[in-house]
Amino acid sequence: MGHRLSKIYTKTGDDGSTGLGDGSRVPKDDLRVEAYGTVDELNSFVGVLRAQLNVVSSPLPHDLDSQLSRIQHELFDLGGELCIPNFILVKEQSIQHLEQEIDRMNEALPMLKDFILPAGSLAVSYAHAARSICRRAERHVYSLSQRDANISPFALQYLNRLSDWLFVAARHISREDGGTEVLWIKSE
Repeated sequence: MGHRLSKIYTKTGDDGSTGLGDGSRVPKDDLRVEAYGTVDELNSFVGVLRAQLNVVSSPLPHDLDSQLSRIQHELFDLGGELCIPNFILVKEQSIQHLEQEIDRMNEALPMLKDFILPAGSLAVSYAHAARSICRRAERHVYSLSQRDANISPFALQYLNRLSDWLFVAARHISREDGGTEVLWIKSE
């Protein structure tokens, strides 16, 4: 799959095009590039969240770092899938795993009766930022799927479920780190 780069700069993109995993070239603003680029941005931000979790005063239970590591690998798979037309890597099992983890984390959380703001500790805020990047990635993949019928429905389902996972993880982090959720107060 793909080529190993011994030289980082190739100069092949100097004309505003980029190579896909199948060797074809497209403009750098192509929907496909936007989709996998946003997935890459999300993956990078999940890395920031992982780094922040490692400096939280009390270690968080249930090994969130290993969950986030698994998610980073799955996001890399998704990016590869989107970079190579007609290639599928994301499996239904990944979606089911996210659902199981959402249910597990959600069991210990109080029922949500109000909207919460994406705020709190730095780790909570990073989880919410990752969630919003995930939603943007989902929108880009949806747009791509409208143009290319070969986009796996699992790609969209995975991103949809991952944004839910990140929301619940933000609530979980807040609770486990002794913080409180910031409730939205509607303007009158």
